Amino acid sequence: MAQLSLSAIGRDAHSTRAILWDSLRKLHPRDLMHNPVMFVVEIGTGITAAFAVAAWGKAAFFYDLLVTVILLVTLFFATFAESYAEARGRAQAESLRRTRTNARARVLTDDGSWQWVDAPRLTKGTRIRIEAGETIPGDGEVIDGVGSVDESAITGESAPVIKGPGDSVTGGTILLSDVLTVVVTTNPGETFLDRMIALVEGAARQKTPNEIALSALLGVLTLIFVLVVVTLVPSARFYGPHSTDIPTMVALLVCLIPTTIGGLLSAIGIAGMNRVAQVGVIAKSGRAVEAAGDIDTIILDKTGTITVGNRMATDFLPLPSVTRTELAEAALWASLADTTPEGRSVVELARATLNLSDLPSIDGDPIPFTAQTRMSGIDLPDGRQIRKGAVGAIAHWAADSSDRLTDLAEEVARDGATPLAVAVDGRILGVIRLKDVVKEGLKARFEDFRAMGIRTVMATGDNRITAAVIAQEAGVDDFIAECRPEDKIALIRQEQQQGKLVAMTGDGTNDAPALAQADVGLAMNSGTMAAKEAGNMIDLESNPTKLLDVVMVGKQLLITRGALTTFSIANDVAKYFAIIPAMFASVPTLRVLSHLNIMGLKTPHGAILSALIFNALIIPALIPFAIRGVRYRAESADRMLARNLLNWGVVGIIVPFVGIWGIDHILGLFGWG
Repeated sequence: MAQLSLSAIGRDAHSTRAILWDSLRKLHPRDLMHNPVMFVVEIGTGITAAFAVAAWGKAAFFYDLLVTVILLVTLFFATFAESYAEARGRAQAESLRRTRTNARARVLTDDGSWQWVDAPRLTKGTRIRIEAGETIPGDGEVIDGVGSVDESAITGESAPVIKGPGDSVTGGTILLSDVLTVVVTTNPGETFLDRMIALVEGAARQKTPNEIALSALLGVLTLIFVLVVVTLVPSARFYGPHSTDIPTMVALLVCLIPTTIGGLLSAIGIAGMNRVAQVGVIAKSGRAVEAAGDIDTIILDKTGTITVGNRMATDFLPLPSVTRTELAEAALWASLADTTPEGRSVVELARATLNLSDLPSIDGDPIPFTAQTRMSGIDLPDGRQIRKGAVGAIAHWAADSSDRLTDLAEEVARDGATPLAVAVDGRILGVIRLKDVVKEGLKARFEDFRAMGIRTVMATGDNRITAAVIAQEAGVDDFIAECRPEDKIALIRQEQQQGKLVAMTGDGTNDAPALAQADVGLAMNSGTMAAKEAGNMIDLESNPTKLLDVVMVGKQLLITRGALTTFSIANDVAKYFAIIPAMFASVPTLRVLSHLNIMGLKTPHGAILSALIFNALIIPALIPFAIRGVRYRAESADRMLARNLLNWGVVGIIVPFVGIWGIDHILGLFGWG
């Protein structure tokens, strides 16, 4: 899936104009009402603008006009942050929209014939026929045939995917081989791609519970400071006329309320959903992304998630009087015609063991594997019969029940591996060790989750011995062996009853109930439609380990919001000590406040303008952090909070003092300090 870099929008003149226009459009009161902080700023801007007009031709005109302009700039930067974040989503959606083609479909009729129909006219329940080389015209489920599908237009992955009866297909992908009969599962405008585009664009983005709570808190703080400033007006009139002008009091209010986080809050949430999309995951709501950041327990399937997906041959274990080379050569011949991943791994291991640059050609009669015989092999022209398969089946075929073979097989099984016996002409040569291979780097990631306080649980249908070995190698905290679908639901409910949030992955219809039950359900795009409908996230690349990336993005969203909130509040605290002493230090009865004027701000107007300009400039300075997200480290919540307060809190106090002092000196050069 195409990704949009931060600089790409800036280089596109059309996109830049669109962002600027959208930023101006969002200044409409109807759009700003959802943000109480910036709505108050807009009301204040209107008030100062009215006073500027009334002061035309008077000494206060330029000051009132300057305050109005600075407030307008503050509003613009706040709406620009939101528009910029939304533009990233629109650009990603446009890359998806370009994958749609005006395909035509062969619609099957009741008499078995077919007729051409434009793809947009396909309705739910229609049966269509798709041949090799054609674009799949709409979302559906395969009811007949097996074929290879190129999903790179949707997922970005070049490897084709095999689709058969029961599998879902996505409109816009291409059938590479064979013929499929598909039943359409969506109506026009309701395809998976249409839904993805709408989700990525963020048109229906709803505020998350934490975002709503923070917005409410900011609204309360804003109301408090409105009351504070209103009560300052009669006090200022009592002490002297120099501080009674309304534009100054409006400017003071804007400096006191949390405008920084108020202007960036929406952009942080939108950017969080965009970052999830950038890793190839579509979140159906912002709630899912935020929930991912609060996850307490992650449930992962073993096969394809923790392991590479198929058991791999890792060693040849010959019986006494048999050389490893002899066993490897027999295993190679027995596996040449075996096209399964396990068979291919045996061939590769034998090739490395025998130092072969080229494989021998198949010269003989391959014996395919069947559920009845539980073995496969080859009959060579020289009369040799070579077989490999389950230990019991090979022992029965060879009429050899050697205790040494039994001991060797049990030793392999105790290590959590699967033994395959190899025999030639009734003589058993030894055992191939088949083992689930844990994905590289996964153990380190689980250690990171443990540091965050997240518990990882592996769910597998394997026996307890095999599950225990894989769990230890992977480094998960717990495991469930011989796990059935209902066991996953029971585990999720048990964790949720303890007040924990649970995440899991799945791709089958049998996973749908658990995906729906989990707080974060990541469904594979290659999975069934039931699974994709049940989950609240969809992984376009169908990589089960993507859940780990989703959790990291969710954590980053929460830490970004927390860091910028901390910075904003610290900014406000610093501004209180910078502005209020300068405003009232010249009043004789309040001269004691001059001791708090540590920056040496000379006049109330200079202090107000300096703080107001700093307040406007800090919002665009923080937009990159809101869009990219604050750097996140895997650590406990206590350490994260301490680091957050130290880095963003202390910096948030220091920066305003330096910034306001510097701006005040610059204004002094023009006679406004």
